[in-house]
Amino acid sequence: MNIINNRLVALLTVILCIGVFAAFMPGSKIHQLSKRVNDSLITVPLGGNAWRTNKDTVGGNISKEGIVNWSDKKAGFIAYVRLGDTGKFKLYLNLAVPRGSSNITVTALDVTNEITATGSASHDQYVGEWKAKDTGYVSFTIKGISKAGSVFANVNSIKLSGAAIDSKTTYVKNNEGEFFYWGRRGPSVHLGYTVPNNVDAEWFYNEITVPKDNDVLGSYFMADGFGEGYFGMQVNSPTERHILFSVWSPFKTDDPKAIPEDQKILMLKKGENVHTGEFGNEGSGGQSYLNYRWKADSTYKFLLHAKPTAQNRTEYTAYFYAPELGKWQLIASFSRPGTNTYLKHLHSFLENFEPEQGMVTRKVSFNNQWICDSNGKWIELNKARFTVDNTGLKGYRMDYSGGLDDNAFYLQNCGFFNHYTPRNTLFERQPTGKQPNVDLTKLP
Repeated sequence: MNIINNRLVALLTVILCIGVFAAFMPGSKIHQLSKRVNDSLITVPLGGNAWRTNKDTVGGNISKEGIVNWSDKKAGFIAYVRLGDTGKFKLYLNLAVPRGSSNITVTALDVTNEITATGSASHDQYVGEWKAKDTGYVSFTIKGISKAGSVFANVNSIKLSGAAIDSKTTYVKNNEGEFFYWGRRGPSVHLGYTVPNNVDAEWFYNEITVPKDNDVLGSYFMADGFGEGYFGMQVNSPTERHILFSVWSPFKTDDPKAIPEDQKILMLKKGENVHTGEFGNEGSGGQSYLNYRWKADSTYKFLLHAKPTAQNRTEYTAYFYAPELGKWQLIASFSRPGTNTYLKHLHSFLENFEPEQGMVTRKVSFNNQWICDSNGKWIELNKARFTVDNTGLKGYRMDYSGGLDDNAFYLQNCGFFNHYTPRNTLFERQPTGKQPNVDLTKLP
């Protein structure tokens, strides 16, 4: 009898285990209920996550409060959210329609839903449900169809809830630390070059190529970065491009007028047609730039010199080589007080300094890095560590990348592409053995 009872208990236990396992299998009612309980509701503020799709319009813009002054039907808007999970999600617009009603559409994942929005007080209006079949960035395009009043709506945020929304969902969460500004600019990315120990690096040489169609407005492709400054090329406007060389003052301030006279950067010499002056806002110091219409898909050479001098000062000099001109050009030479060093912390970076361009991808290639020490010996640098700024570290933007491409280091950012490179990844390219073909004694 005991044997029968034991077998019965064992059989019932197996049946119970199978039932519990089946109940929590994906697709089961209990599993679906459990997942719905864990669904998150997030608020995506448009002030830090949206852009106008038509920049030529004036009847609507993005402010810290989101979409405001939206009177022009041609002024569409687009916002981005990165999903870390798949499944369905519901979307609401937090909006206010000052007068009458407005017909508005939201398009995501190739599905468009239309609503008739009313109500002069801010409120959440349900738009519809979508299904994400994959993870990664999703764009939400907001357009106006018709309106009874002077504006379509003031739209503060998008709210999302559902199985696809969880703690892995990525977006600019708030404006603490002015992150609406930094988030719309997008993540800055860097390459830190490995330099042999106990070497006095007097010269730093780098080659830079911006691929076709990647010379995006607002880009700074910085080739020769060092502990006290940076040297590279920018896209400043549709008609203006700079070769920019700057050295920070040792006096910490964002206002160049606050720098004491004995802490100012002194300009020693400058090249033909080079503008010199001071800069502020991100530290302060001496700045120089040459207006030069450099071209995408051409390779430019950057050469930087640093040497300690008397009275605890160091002189920094920058040279630029354009293949169109076939010669090295002096940009400028600066003297920095309170400094006695050769070149250290050598790096390159890519940044977007125009928030309205933060939705456009750009890429740059760096190749054939060399240093020349104080004894005149050239040493090739072929290792670089990838890092990203605080916008990436906080997980607000994940559209950043770096690595190797055709045996050259590259950096890429902005535009909401889905792949990203883990911070502190170390890359190593094959040495080229192509020592820079430059006579250091004959530079201007």
